[in-house]
Amino acid sequence: MGATKRLRELLRRDQPLVAAGAYDGLSARMAAQAGFEAIYASGSSIAASLLGQPDVGLTTFTEMADQVRRMAAITDVPLVADADTGYGSAVNVMRTVREYERAGAAGLHIEDQVMPKKCGHFEGKALVPAEEMVGKVRAAIAAREDPDFLLIARTDARTVAGLPEAIRRARMYVAAGADAIFVETPRSVDEYREIRRALPDTLLIADVTEGGKSPALSAAEYHGLGFQLVFFSASAIRAVMHTLGEFYAQARAEGTTHGLLPRIAGFEERNRILDLAGMQELDRRFSGTAAKERG
Repeated sequence: MGATKRLRELLRRDQPLVAAGAYDGLSARMAAQAGFEAIYASGSSIAASLLGQPDVGLTTFTEMADQVRRMAAITDVPLVADADTGYGSAVNVMRTVREYERAGAAGLHIEDQVMPKKCGHFEGKALVPAEEMVGKVRAAIAAREDPDFLLIARTDARTVAGLPEAIRRARMYVAAGADAIFVETPRSVDEYREIRRALPDTLLIADVTEGGKSPALSAAEYHGLGFQLVFFSASAIRAVMHTLGEFYAQARAEGTTHGLLPRIAGFEERNRILDLAGMQELDRRFSGTAAKERG
């Protein structure tokens, strides 16, 4: 079963689907190994890991598409990708959808911010007219080749213009044909409930951003509020940032990594995670070594 059909199947279950936030081949591989059934290619995490920069619209379309391709290639787990604003006009959105689809993503989301966009939990955002975003949603639908490819419309209107405007826009995007809605930064559990009441038949996405503008709930709690897909968007990269900060500080201070060994993946553990044995088997199989060993 292809990734797009698998994603749709997972979303039809009466339980939450959690997409682990990832940012490169290693994090995507390890999320799959941990048992996550979906992966989220987080734009903020990719900006941090690839550029060492905050999520303020610096990452380009080609950088994101290339990273999505690497992540999708390393695992069969369905991957949903952040596509920011679609990287331009409705015509740009069409190219984004086609390239993300060909890169192996099972779905993506585009948002109604003005370029350059900002992280949904940052201040200083601006919105495009709702009608412009409606055109982008329609362009995305026209561009996709696989009808199961999930097209998510995100609105950042809650922070900029309030929840009623976010709901108004969400309804417009559903009417335009979006498969799912991602209302960024609800401020309370009651706001999550209000979004579900306003969009009773729509697939809804919730995002966990610890310390951000929204309450960070469990996947089960989000599901109880009517949200089927939950992104653990930037949690993993923030865990890595914290660990690296401590690692570099201690290694620099002590001039050795000996005291850090309990917190470092062992040599054999690293090889297991990266499937060195599988790679060596492929090398033997196709280099002629295996035939020589049998002979």
